[in-house]
Amino acid sequence: MESLMSPKVEAFFDTDTCTVSYVVRDPNGTACAIIDSVLDFDQAAGRTSTKSADAIIDYVRREGLNVEWILETHVHADHLSAAPYIQEKLGGRIGIGDRITVVQETFGRIFNEGTEFQRDGSQFDRLFREGDSFHIGQLRGDVLHTPGHTPACLTYVIGDAAFVGDTLFMPDFGTARCDFPGGSSETLYESIQKILSLPDETRIFVGHDYKAPGRDEYAWETTVAEEKARNIHVGAGRSKEEFTAMRDARDRTLGMPRLILPSLQVNMRAGHMPPPDESGKVFLKIPVNVL
Repeated sequence: MESLMSPKVEAFFDTDTCTVSYVVRDPNGTACAIIDSVLDFDQAAGRTSTKSADAIIDYVRREGLNVEWILETHVHADHLSAAPYIQEKLGGRIGIGDRITVVQETFGRIFNEGTEFQRDGSQFDRLFREGDSFHIGQLRGDVLHTPGHTPACLTYVIGDAAFVGDTLFMPDFGTARCDFPGGSSETLYESIQKILSLPDETRIFVGHDYKAPGRDEYAWETTVAEEKARNIHVGAGRSKEEFTAMRDARDRTLGMPRLILPSLQVNMRAGHMPPPDESGKVFLKIPVNVL
């Protein structure tokens, strides 16, 4: 059966942002998708580079793969997306959740983007809704809307693998924060239950890893069964009330991600920089005392 196919998954770990990007392959062909790519950004110098994306591009070319999709699990607040760069080099359609329009409206106001910034998601090639499906060659992918960390978060269930973005982390690290605009710990709990209702043997691939205390190596693959049994925030049957109290208290102690201001401005545009000014220069904004 199509839904039981097991994709080949190659992970690429970015040590600067602790982000995991994935190339997901049809096991019986050359079709693939790229999930949550990274554009390197030196904030102090205001310079981008493509080292992380080039590693993915080199792998795809070396393996003779055909990129059909470049997928984003959400509008990331901790790294810039390399989706347009990868699309230029390899092709493929850029996809994200249809609630991107909510994120664009929220941060369009925060960054005072004006009427020229389109808030309809048109910067992306495909806006996915809950229950949508797509294909990577003969491999079927299904879309789960899993908000809470952000309003537009998706989980891509591709064969026997689920790519959860920032919704869940490894069992010994827990779950995503919910204190960004539009976030909600109650909604996140419900979204996690949706993920944990998948078959126990479903492989889960997380969007980040920060090495939990006592663990020496980075890790990014687990299973539904392991998350249900051992996740330190939601495992072993923890109630919604317990989770939301813990999550809200924890979030109040967290600072903003280092790259949140450039990341949001770029990622809400599908990885494109803001338009240049009349001299051809590109600028990113720093709203003061807003976040």
